[in-house]
Amino acid sequence: MTMVDQQKIRRSRTGLMAHDPALAQPGYTLFAPMHGEGTVYLIDMAGGVAHSWKMPHRPGLYGHLLGNGHMLYGGKIMDDLHRFEAWVRFKAGAVLEVDWNGRIVWEVRHPDHHHDARKLKNGNVLLLCLRPLPPDIARRVQGGLPGTEATGPDGGGIIYADYLIEMTTSGKIVWEWRSWEHMEPEAYPMTPQDHRAEWTHGNTVAETAEGNILVSFRNISTVIMIERATGNIIWQLGSPPLAQQHDPRPLPNGNILIFDNGTHRRDHPATFSRVIEVDPRTSEIVWQFTDPSLFEFFSPYISGAQRLANGNTLICEGIHGRIFEVTGAGEVVWEYVNPHFCAEPGRNGLSNAVFRAFRYTPDEIAAARKTSGSIPP
Repeated sequence: MTMVDQQKIRRSRTGLMAHDPALAQPGYTLFAPMHGEGTVYLIDMAGGVAHSWKMPHRPGLYGHLLGNGHMLYGGKIMDDLHRFEAWVRFKAGAVLEVDWNGRIVWEVRHPDHHHDARKLKNGNVLLLCLRPLPPDIARRVQGGLPGTEATGPDGGGIIYADYLIEMTTSGKIVWEWRSWEHMEPEAYPMTPQDHRAEWTHGNTVAETAEGNILVSFRNISTVIMIERATGNIIWQLGSPPLAQQHDPRPLPNGNILIFDNGTHRRDHPATFSRVIEVDPRTSEIVWQFTDPSLFEFFSPYISGAQRLANGNTLICEGIHGRIFEVTGAGEVVWEYVNPHFCAEPGRNGLSNAVFRAFRYTPDEIAAARKTSGSIPP
C-alpha cells in the first residue's frame, strides 16, 4: 500500500495558505465543514482556531452570526433521507439559534426544509422548503434529463419544487410563498444536464433592506426578488449571465453580490466560476472577480461571497473547501483551505467542502463574546 495520501487537496496543503496583513481585513472567519458531526469553527487570521461550537445536528448546511452575537444554524435531521436521490446531500430540517457557548435559545423544525434559512428583521425565520409539484404543473416543466424524475409511492415520476415559509421561533407558520404559483414552468426551463427530480432547486433565501426576499434557483439559473406584500416577482436575473449560481447577497449600496458557479454556461464554452456584483436597477454587472488563470477558480456546486468592511470580498470556493479574500482589483490577500475531511453516505468520497464562510471584525467577535459573559481575548 502506498504511503502517498490519496486525497488531492489534503496532499497539496491545507490550513493557512497566504496572508497580507497590510491589505487583508482583520478579523475572524467562521465556517462549518459540510460533512461530519456538526462542528463550527471560528479561526483567526493566522488560521488558528479561536472558538468552536459543537452543534446537536449535522450541518444542514451552515451557520452564521446574527447581530446579537448568537449563531443561526441549519441542522440536518436524519429522517426521511431516501425521499429522493439528492435529499441526503442537502436536506436540513432544523433551524436553531445558539449563544456563544452553544446554548440553544430556540429551535424550529420542518420536514421540507433544505439548504438555507434566515432570521428576518421582524424576528421570525424564513425557511427554504420543497414539495412535489401538482401533476398538471409537473407535466409542463421543460428541460432536464428525460426519465430522471423522482420515483413516487406508486412508481410514477415526481418533480419537486421550492416554496418558502415564514415561521415564528415558536413554530407557527405565518406566511407562505410557492414558486409554481408565481412562475410559469415554460418560462423557466431546467438546464438540460440536470435531473428532473427537482425543477427549481433553491439554494438561498435572503432579505433586502426594503424587506423584499431574494431567492436563488440553481436548476433554472435564476435569481428572483419577491415583494413581501404581494408575493409578486419584482426583479429577476437569469441565464445568461448566470450559470447555476449561489448566495445572492444584498449590499448596503443596493447592489447584489452573487457567486456565479459557471456550470453549463450558455454564453461561454468554458466552465469557470466568478463573483459578480449586479445593480438590480439596471441588471448590469458593475464588478466581478475571476482568477487570472481562468480554470483555477471553479466550484460546480455550493459556495458564496461576502463584501467586507474594508471593501474587499471574502470568497468561499465551496467544493474545494477554499476560503480566500480579494481586493477590489482582484488581488488575493488571504487564503485558507479547510483541513477537516470526512466521508458520508451519498457523498463522493472524502470531502472538505464548505457551503459558506463569513468574516467578522474583532469588534463584532468581542461583542458576541460579551453577550454570553465571555471576556474578549
